[in-house]
Amino acid sequence: MDAYRGFVMFLMTAEILHYGRISEALPDSAFWRFMAHHQDHVEWFGCTLHDLIQPSFSFLVGVALPYSIASRQSRESSFGSMFLQTLRRSLILILLGIALRSVGREQTNFTFEDTLTQIGLGYPFLFLLGFRPTRTVWIALAVILVGYWLAFVLYPLPGPGFSYEAVGVPADWPYHRTGLAAHFNKNSNLAWAFDTWFLNLFPRAKPFLYNGGGYATLSFIPTLGTMILGLQAGRWLRAELPSSELLKRFLIAGAIGLATGWLLTVTGICPSIKRIWTPGWVLFSGGWCFLLLAAFYYLIDVRQSRGWAFPLVVIGMNSIAIYCLVHLIDRFIIDTFKTHLGQTIFERFGPYEPLASGGAALLVFWLILYWMYKKKIFIRV
Repeated sequence: MDAYRGFVMFLMTAEILHYGRISEALPDSAFWRFMAHHQDHVEWFGCTLHDLIQPSFSFLVGVALPYSIASRQSRESSFGSMFLQTLRRSLILILLGIALRSVGREQTNFTFEDTLTQIGLGYPFLFLLGFRPTRTVWIALAVILVGYWLAFVLYPLPGPGFSYEAVGVPADWPYHRTGLAAHFNKNSNLAWAFDTWFLNLFPRAKPFLYNGGGYATLSFIPTLGTMILGLQAGRWLRAELPSSELLKRFLIAGAIGLATGWLLTVTGICPSIKRIWTPGWVLFSGGWCFLLLAAFYYLIDVRQSRGWAFPLVVIGMNSIAIYCLVHLIDRFIIDTFKTHLGQTIFERFGPYEPLASGGAALLVFWLILYWMYKKKIFIRV
C-alpha cells in the first residue's frame, strides 16, 4: 500500500517537471508528446495516467481503513472515541484542502472539489461502513452509484435559451452529448447547479457561477464509492487469503470495473467523466485501481522484490506531507537554487530546463521525506 501510494504521490509531485513545456520545445518528439499527454487531465471524456492519481489516493484510503480500525481496536478504543477521531480527521482534511486552495488569494477560497476535501467529506461515512458486513457494503455502493446516476438523469436538461458561454463552455464544445449522456454535460448538470447555490453561501469576492474545469462539490458522494471499493480490497488483504486467490480477486474486480465503465460510456447510459466523478468513472477508474494494487502486491508481497520500491515507500509513508510541500514550497526551492547557484543554473539544460529545475525540487522533497521517515514522523490519510 505504501509503495502504491508513493507511486501515486510521485505522479502528482512530478507535475513540476512540466513535460508539456518540454514537448512544446521539442514538437517533433513523439516521446515527449506522450509524456505530456499523461501528465495532464483529459478535458472531459477519456483517461490519462494523471487522471488516475485522485482515484488511487481515494481508493487507498479505503484499503487502509480495515488496518486502521483493527489497530485502534487492539488499543481497546471505544467506537465513540474512534468516530470522534474520524470526524476530527475529516475536518482537518477539509480545512487543509481549503487552506491550500487559498494560498496566494486575498481571502479564503471556499472550494470543496479538491482531493483532500472530497476525502474529508466522505470519510465519516466510509468509517461507519467499515463496521458493516460485506453484503451491506456492496449494497451501499450500489445505492450510491445508482442513486447518484438517477439524480443526474432526473435533473432537467438546460432549455434552448441556455448560454453555455456564460458558464465557461463554448457553444460548439466538442464534448457536448445528447440523450441520457447530455445530463452529464459540463457546467449544465445537477452538480453544477448545486454549487451555484452552495458555494455562494460562503463569503466570496464575486458570486460563484461555474468551475472552469467543471469540478463539483457533490463529487464527494461517488468518491465515497471509490473509497468503498478500496475498503473491500483492504478486507481481502486482511483476510490473509492465499496470494493466488487474492490476485485472482483483484484481477477479476479490475476487469469487471474496466468493462462496466467502458460499456456505460459507449452506450451513453453513464459516460466515464473524472471531473464530475460519474458512476461510470467510479467503476472504470476503480478497475484500474484494483489492477495497480494487484501489480504492487504481486511484485512486493509475492515476488518479494522490495528494494526498488523503497523510494516510493518513503513518499507513501508521508502522503499528506508531500501533498503540502508540493503546494507550498516548490517555487521557493527552485528559486533558492537560482539564488545560490546562479539565475541561469537551469537554463543551460536547454529544452530540458523544466526537467532539471523540477528534478532538483523533487530531490529536496524526497530528502525531507527521508528525514521524516528516519525520525518515524508519518503524516498520511
